[in-house]
Amino acid sequence: MGLSQALGIAATGMRVTQSGLSLVAGNVANADTPGYIRKTLNNQSTAGNGAAVGVQVLGINRELDTYLQRQLRNESTGASYTSMMAQFYERLQDIYGTPGSESSLENLYNDFTSAVQALSANPSDYSARAGVIGAAQALAQQINGTADQIQALRADAELGIADAVRSANDALERIAQINKELGATAADDASTAHLLDQRDMYIDQLAQLMDIRVTQGNDRSVSIFTSSGLQLVGAAPAKLRFDAQGTITADTQWDPDRSKSKLGTVSLVINSAAGTDLIAEKGIRSGKIAAYIEMRDKVLVQAQAQLDEFAAAMSRALSDKTTPGTAVTSGAQAGYDLDVSGLLSGNTVTMSYVDTATATTRNVTFVRVDDPSALPLPDTTTTNPSDRVIGIDWSGGLASAISQMNAAFGGRIQFSNPSGTTLRILDDGGANTVDLTGASTTVTMTGMLGGSSELPFFTDGGTIFSGAISGSGRQIVGFANRISVNPQLVADASNLVTFSASTPSGDYTRPNFLYQQLTATPQDFTPETGFGSASSPFGAPLPIYLRQVMSAQGDAASAAKNLSDGQKLVVDSLQQRFDETSGVNIDREMANLITLQTAYSANARVLTTIKEVIDSLLRV
Repeated sequence: MGLSQALGIAATGMRVTQSGLSLVAGNVANADTPGYIRKTLNNQSTAGNGAAVGVQVLGINRELDTYLQRQLRNESTGASYTSMMAQFYERLQDIYGTPGSESSLENLYNDFTSAVQALSANPSDYSARAGVIGAAQALAQQINGTADQIQALRADAELGIADAVRSANDALERIAQINKELGATAADDASTAHLLDQRDMYIDQLAQLMDIRVTQGNDRSVSIFTSSGLQLVGAAPAKLRFDAQGTITADTQWDPDRSKSKLGTVSLVINSAAGTDLIAEKGIRSGKIAAYIEMRDKVLVQAQAQLDEFAAAMSRALSDKTTPGTAVTSGAQAGYDLDVSGLLSGNTVTMSYVDTATATTRNVTFVRVDDPSALPLPDTTTTNPSDRVIGIDWSGGLASAISQMNAAFGGRIQFSNPSGTTLRILDDGGANTVDLTGASTTVTMTGMLGGSSELPFFTDGGTIFSGAISGSGRQIVGFANRISVNPQLVADASNLVTFSASTPSGDYTRPNFLYQQLTATPQDFTPETGFGSASSPFGAPLPIYLRQVMSAQGDAASAAKNLSDGQKLVVDSLQQRFDETSGVNIDREMANLITLQTAYSANARVLTTIKEVIDSLLRV
C-alpha cells in the first residue's frame, strides 16, 4: 500500500467518524425531543482494483421498530379514548355529588320526604308546611342545577370536537406536505430523517384524535385511512368539517337525519365534494373525537334522560289522577263511560278488551295530542310493553277525537259522546268479537282544590306538566332543567293539606298521600334511562330509582377509570419497549462517542505518521 493510498483511507475514515460524532451529538441533544428517533450512520467500504481504499457514508438510518410503532399508535388511540371518557365520567360524578353528602341529590330528596313525613304527623303545623315547601324548592333547584351542568358538559364535548377537528386538519395538511417534500428528494441524509421524524410525530398526533391505518408507499410517502377504510391522506389531504351549532340544551340532540338533527356532525370532505358523515357512518370509532361524540350524544343524553324521568315521575306521582270508567250498557252492548273534561295534552284514556276469537287480552292507550304534526305515536310512548298506543289529535274537539277512535277500530269497538264531556266505549254487542274488560282516564290535576289528594305540586317553569307531545318534541325532554315548585303552593302552604273547601286544617289525607307517592308507590321508567328495556321496563318507587341512578353513575365512573388505568399501563409498557429500540439512550450514545473518538484518533495518528514519513523523505 502506497502512502497516498493510506492517506486517502485515513481521510475518509476521519470524515465518516466526524459524521458519526455529529449524529451522536444530535441524538444526545434531542434525547427529550418528542417524536425524535435515534439516528445511526449507514457506512460502506469502498474498493479499487480488488483492494480496500476507504469508507463512505451511504445515508442515515432511523433506528425505528415499525411493528412496535404501529402497536403503540393503536393502543394510544384507545388510551386517548378511555382517558377522555374517564375524565368526563369523573366530572359527571362530581355533578351528582358524593353519596351521603349534604348537597347530593339523594340527600336532598330524603330531606324532602322527611319534611313531608313530618307534615303528615302534624298537618296543621305551619312550620312543618313551610319545611315541606323549603325542602321541595331546594330539591327542585338541585335538579335544575344538575341538569344545567350536564348540558354544560355536553357543550364542553362540542367544543372538544371542534378543537380536535382543527388539530386533525392541521396534522393531515402537514403529513401531506411532508409527503410532497420527501417525494422531491432521493437522499437519505439528515434533513430527510428529520422530515420522517416530523411526519411520524403528526401521525402520532392524529392517532390520538381518531383511529387510523397507515400504509407505506414506495416513494417514502404514506397513505392514511380511517379504520373503516375512508382515505384521509393520499395524493392530497382530505379535510374534516364540523358544523358546530352553538348553544346546547336538553332538546338539542344529534340525529342521523340531518333535517332533524340539532347538533353538528363531523364530515370528511375530499376535493370539495359532498362530505361523508363520519358520525352516521361510524367512521370514527376511537380516539378523543370518538369519546367527545359518545359523551355529547349518548352518555350525557342518557344522564339528562335519567333526571328528566325522575322529575317527571315525581311530578306525575303527585298530580296525575287515574279514574276508572263507570260500567254502562246499551241494549246488547256493554262498556264504560269516562269523563274526559280534564284531559290535557299528554294525558291518556286506556282500555282493555278480550279478542274472543283468540281469547287474547289486549290493551290500548289513547294519548291526547294537540299538535297533529306529532302523529303517529310509537308504542314506546308509554312504558307499558303490552299496550298499543294511538295518538289522537284533540285539536278539533271531542267529536273529532271520537271519529278517530272509531276509525282505528272499524266498528268492533264503538266510541260515542252521549252527553257533555262523557266518552262512552261499547263493545260490538251481539257480534261478540270483543269483550271490554276495563277503561280509565289519567288526568293531570290543575288546581289545588279538586276534591282529591292529587295536586300540581311541581310545574314546568310555572305551567302545568302533563307530558305533552308536539311536533317540536316531548315536554319531558329538559323538564329537569325547568321543574319548580308550584307558585300557588309557595304563596299558600295550606294547600298541602286543604284539597276542598271543607277540608279541616289538621286533615292527614293529602300529606299521607304525598308521602306514600314519594316513598312507596312504584313508577315505571323508560329504557332511555339505561335501566330495563322496552319489553321489561324498570319499575320502582322514586327513592329506589334515584339510588339506582346514583349507583349507576358511580359504577360507570369507576369502570371508566379502571379501563383508562389499564389502557395506560399497556401504552406505558409499549412506550418503554419502543424507547429501548428507537429512543435515545445516553449511556449507549456515550459508548458510541468513545468508540468514534478512538477511531478518529487512530485515523488522525495515521495522517500524522504519513506526514512524518513524507517529511523525512523530503529531507533525504
